[in-house]
Amino acid sequence: MTTIRLTAAQAMVRFLSAQRVEIEGVKQRLFEGVFAIFGHGNVAGLGEALYAARESLPTYRAHNEQAMAHTAIAFAKASRRRRMMACTTSIGPGATNMVTAAAVAQVNRLPVLLIPGDVFANRRPDPVLQQVEDFGDGTVSANDCFKPVSRYFDRIARPEQIVPALNRAVAVLTDPAECGPVTLAFCQDVQTEAYDYPLSFFDERVHRRRRIAPDPREVEEAAALLKQAKKPLVICGGGVLYSDAERELIDFCAKRGVPVAETQAGKSATPADHPLAMGAVGVTGTGAANALAAQADVILGVGTRFADFITGSWALFKNPDRRLIGVNVQPFDAVKHRALPVVGDARTALAALDSALGAWKAPRSWSDGAAKAKAEWEATAARYTAPTNALAPTDAEVLGALMRVGETSDVVVCAAGGLPGELHKLWRAGAPLGYHVEYGYSCMGYEIAGGIGVKMALPEREVVVVVGDGSYLMMNSEIATSVMLARKLIVVVLDNRGFGCINRLQQATGGAPFNNLLRDARHETLPAVDFVAHARALGAEAVKANSIAELEAAFKQARAADSTQVIVIDTDPIGSTDAGGFWWDVAVPAVSERKEVGAARSAYEHAQKLQRVGD
Repeated sequence: MTTIRLTAAQAMVRFLSAQRVEIEGVKQRLFEGVFAIFGHGNVAGLGEALYAARESLPTYRAHNEQAMAHTAIAFAKASRRRRMMACTTSIGPGATNMVTAAAVAQVNRLPVLLIPGDVFANRRPDPVLQQVEDFGDGTVSANDCFKPVSRYFDRIARPEQIVPALNRAVAVLTDPAECGPVTLAFCQDVQTEAYDYPLSFFDERVHRRRRIAPDPREVEEAAALLKQAKKPLVICGGGVLYSDAERELIDFCAKRGVPVAETQAGKSATPADHPLAMGAVGVTGTGAANALAAQADVILGVGTRFADFITGSWALFKNPDRRLIGVNVQPFDAVKHRALPVVGDARTALAALDSALGAWKAPRSWSDGAAKAKAEWEATAARYTAPTNALAPTDAEVLGALMRVGETSDVVVCAAGGLPGELHKLWRAGAPLGYHVEYGYSCMGYEIAGGIGVKMALPEREVVVVVGDGSYLMMNSEIATSVMLARKLIVVVLDNRGFGCINRLQQATGGAPFNNLLRDARHETLPAVDFVAHARALGAEAVKANSIAELEAAFKQARAADSTQVIVIDTDPIGSTDAGGFWWDVAVPAVSERKEVGAARSAYEHAQKLQRVGD
């Protein structure tokens, strides 16, 4: 056996550099590159190895460890999970900064390789700087925080351990069912230790999308159930986009006369102008989709995990005889709430179902009723997004302006607060992957960092980041990264002076306005944040829009620019789209001195009776 002597860090980098993926017959790097913020624990070992491989495996520098992992996660999502990135940090706060991002990837089933530095395996200098000690367990380090938010976790305590660990890591990262974050905690002394590795370990490996075919019996049972349906509804999840199955899905629905609604992750998979495309479903759903969901007797979920925002906390599907079918590559998701599972790739499963259904179609009255409901909803939605002269427009009115001046190829990026709900309900995506909203973990601070990842994956498309002032203030450093890497973004900051979404939720549950809007938080003086000056200080070009008309003009100018642009507009913290939508289970106190809380509790208890638990 021919071997080569390398440090463990050099071997890891060489292995990652050798991974390829075949997409439509073209081989590309599986790992686009490595985001790194160096510190003690990775600068000497991985830093030296990455420097030597900087041409074959690019290294990118960010300004925040959580943010760089968000960028990597967004890149994977915009790449339909076929390509990915790695992220490496130092052993202490750099590592734990990434834990939140690991949770984002875990919840959203997205691949990212996390390589935090770890303590000394030989324990000679213990405790080292930034080492977290457990009084009762000498094997614990800060990196154990990654275990519950990693699909696969390993600690590299000997140089030869990277051989099985990396093989297992790539297997998980590229598997459609197991896909999620992988953490390889890399002891810092081990990174620098040498070992004679077999040269075959570094052979080029080409990975191809695995399309899991469903069990014929599951397809037969699902088809039999659909054939009995009088009011079927399809719910399109992110798995449709990851499977490249958006054309197959809308063709299936059109052929069978079945209306289709979208989750946050699935939005943009179905054409916004198709008469059977009902748009968003659930808590932030359209009036059309939710009306159909309430009546549906068979709900076919394709690539969705049936999260509470989609099911209205399991109160939306009101038909007492309704049945669920779960098409998913992951059995864990396919069987949720006693769904009849069809475990398989979305495209493959849809083809099998289509073949098994023969000439079956949904009743014409159901299909026609869906098209009518869609037309009525679009007329309603248009009123919320129409132009206005208001000094502080609503989020919906801002989104209306962006849609009027946007192009079909644009990609909108968002994550948290009230904007994802308004986007889910109102945004008309122009093309697949044109809607990128992280709402599985709803992580504030994802937006700008995520926008960079989307731009890296889809460089030919304009990336529009819409972000509230609260989320902007939480993590804005990656504006500087976008400028440094020449990954142009158009960032639209909606300033409602606080956490407007949670303020509305607080009052809806009977609470007094408290600690959400800046004016309702403890203060000696209210901060006058100059977002324009701040964005310019980070290297972007920035302007303030004082009206919807100015916003549209500024957006047109931003599109023509070459570098990152920031547009700031003051918005109304109270107004939101009160049409459509559905109840969401947010527990209300059973005892309070506030009569408003008592009233909200009564309404809450009444709504709970609509929930169907366990089926």
